[in-house]
Amino acid sequence: MVLLAGDLFHDNKPSRKAMYQVMRSLRMNCLGEKPCELEFLSDANDVFDGAFNHVNYEDPDINVAIPVFSIHGNHDDPTGDGNYCSLDLLQTSGLLNYYGRTPEADRLEIKPVLLQKGQTKLALYGMSNVRDERLYHTFRDHNVKFFKPGVQQKDWFNIMAVHQNHHAYSETGYLPENFLPDFLDLVIWGHEHECLIDPTFNPSTTFAVMQPGSSVATSLVPGEAVPKHVAVVSVTGREYKVEKHRLKSVRPFVTREISLANEKKTKALAMVKDNKTKVTNELIKIVEELIDEAKAEWVSIQDDEEALEDIPLPLIRLRVEYTPPEGGKYELENPQRFSNRFVGRVANVTDAIQYYRKKAAGTSKSYLV
Repeated sequence: MVLLAGDLFHDNKPSRKAMYQVMRSLRMNCLGEKPCELEFLSDANDVFDGAFNHVNYEDPDINVAIPVFSIHGNHDDPTGDGNYCSLDLLQTSGLLNYYGRTPEADRLEIKPVLLQKGQTKLALYGMSNVRDERLYHTFRDHNVKFFKPGVQQKDWFNIMAVHQNHHAYSETGYLPENFLPDFLDLVIWGHEHECLIDPTFNPSTTFAVMQPGSSVATSLVPGEAVPKHVAVVSVTGREYKVEKHRLKSVRPFVTREISLANEKKTKALAMVKDNKTKVTNELIKIVEELIDEAKAEWVSIQDDEEALEDIPLPLIRLRVEYTPPEGGKYELENPQRFSNRFVGRVANVTDAIQYYRKKAAGTSKSYLV
């Protein structure tokens, strides 16, 4: 099976092209004559709440070889008349199983999808995205109820997919791991984009957390520059193992951060009058290095000769801290004009460079130009 922890789409009203490509991919890769060996033990009305009261691979009119189970994220959440989302359309078409709905954010009942293969029993929990502050209060007020299998509770391997802030961006703007029940064995954490695919064991909750991250870079920050992976999780009884696979088709992304006052070649330029051209030339050299580094990284992970002939334009981000030493000054070229000279060589031709100054004492914001 394929398990998705939300945000299959970037928008809750995906374009026709996006919907077409996803439906085409699901049909090509998940339908087939190979029988699905997962025995479905739940009441579909309790866990799917969709147009049909069965899991898609038990539909006599569809041959599903690899079922997909997905919760919704904050990007593909239900809206409008009927409170439907794109996952409802895919479920109605028989291409996907949409579970873990959260119709009442102030009172949640989380029921598992129960699956069995051979002697291995899997309880698959899911909680689709809820606004973080609201979810925090719902957990705090003990208004979240988890249901367990009715029989042989100690024999089940318990996986849960969530789609919330993982880190405490504010006091209540995240989901603390210790809010989740300790009977879980593995939590698949969506929403956060940094790929931390290796399971991290939490000794206080006794479950492990996997954060697959986004499959492509969606913002030019260091957390998005790490290699992207997916994982195959094999469960046997109460034990599991993880086999990770690096995604080789992701557009290369390299980022670097420098301080002009600390770089050997630019430190002294602060005292040079009309230094814009000299500073710009040094920054161009660094961006050239990043482009070469991105191409080399792409080549190093490919095993298909065709891929070596068609290297995608890389994403490049050079962050430059330009606070000058006392008595000096750095003159900088407009960031968009600087980036435009790399048209045809980088994918982000308007923001390959970003300038900022050190935070002044007593302030809390960085100043970008």
